[in-house]
Amino acid sequence: MVAESRSRISVIGTGYLGATHAACMAELGFEVVGLDLDQSKIDSLSAGRVPFYEPGLEEVLQRNLGNGRLRFTTDYDEAAAFADIHFLCVGTPQRADSNAADLAFVEAAVDSLASRLTGSSIIIGKSTVPVGTAQRLAERIAARAPAGAEVHLGWSPEFLREGFGVEDTLRPNRIVIGTDSPVVESAMRDLCAPQIEQGIPFLVTDVPTAELVKVSANAFLATKISFINAMAEVSEAAGADVIKLAEALAYDDRIGGKFLGPGLGFGGGCLPKDIRAFMARADELGVEPALSFLREVDAINQRRRARTVDIARGLIGGSFAGRTVGVLGAAFKPNSDDIRDSPALHVASAIAEQGGVVTVYDPEALERAKQEFPGLRYAHSMLEAVRDAEVVLLLTEWAEFRDADPDELAKVVAEPRIVDGRNALDPRHWRARGWTYRALGRP
Repeated sequence: MVAESRSRISVIGTGYLGATHAACMAELGFEVVGLDLDQSKIDSLSAGRVPFYEPGLEEVLQRNLGNGRLRFTTDYDEAAAFADIHFLCVGTPQRADSNAADLAFVEAAVDSLASRLTGSSIIIGKSTVPVGTAQRLAERIAARAPAGAEVHLGWSPEFLREGFGVEDTLRPNRIVIGTDSPVVESAMRDLCAPQIEQGIPFLVTDVPTAELVKVSANAFLATKISFINAMAEVSEAAGADVIKLAEALAYDDRIGGKFLGPGLGFGGGCLPKDIRAFMARADELGVEPALSFLREVDAINQRRRARTVDIARGLIGGSFAGRTVGVLGAAFKPNSDDIRDSPALHVASAIAEQGGVVTVYDPEALERAKQEFPGLRYAHSMLEAVRDAEVVLLLTEWAEFRDADPDELAKVVAEPRIVDGRNALDPRHWRARGWTYRALGRP
């Protein structure tokens, strides 16, 4: 039954992962229904509007709404009746009372869906969960699904990079499916056949291994970022240049240059909470020492924010009280409007708390920033943000900021001083144009 209806898919949860997955699966030719209990999200997506910034996604969404392959609903009955393969894409935020992942949304979604499954069905988890979660969810499904053993569960982690979500869904660098069920493996091979034919690796593992893949990748990337930022700390103390150091390391193909960019560090909705949840789960499994190094990875990342504040404060004489500060960037990374655990807004808020008059500009994240940080001032252009500023901080490396003309900015600032929190600018060029330039890990 599943094989005959494989083109009918539901996607449970329409946040960043779910909305992107639903639109891209329709783009690949499948019939898709996306489900969410947030009526405002469903209304927006049904009208062809993506409720977050992701390059290229709105065009894919509108095209597949128009051709009838994609629709959205708040009705679990509709999703259960329509699809035979259900992708679980709900969030797993950090719990308020600990570092562990909050699985309440995942469990609620599984319970709601399973109780409506009366025939042969497949549920594929894509949410990032602690290892061992799928086994517990399988037990919940068995207890609630009218179809009983005809409902099969597998896990296929997502590897989306914000800003590249469409490309990463349509042409991922690998597909991983964790299952011990031949039904699930066969259905996923069929579903992914066009991508497999393109040469994209298709890896079948046991379920616990699949659960570990995404969080292990995030832990490795976080470690690499924090490693080069630790070298930035050493470089500052020694008078060395961490950019040249990173360049020299990148020529070693055992190390490589990706994610070896020193600066303000990582933020967002994945890396910070995932490495903390990974540590919490290791503790539950009795292997806490195995991941104890991630505590220092997290600590290094947080210290980069404090160091950026220190550098800016030093440039204006040791105090922010009453001083005018222009901040370029609010999103945690360029090509996104995601401000979750944003280093830029963390630094801006810290300066404001110390008495600075802070004005922030970001090409896409202003509305979200205003909601979460109403105490900051906001501008609608780069020049407006830095007008009369006694120090400027570049904290998100949007192309608009990397390509900024130092002469144009010099005309509106009070003092030509800049802290390059992302090592995105050419210091020789800016200094030649009369700017006092400082960056993390550079002389």
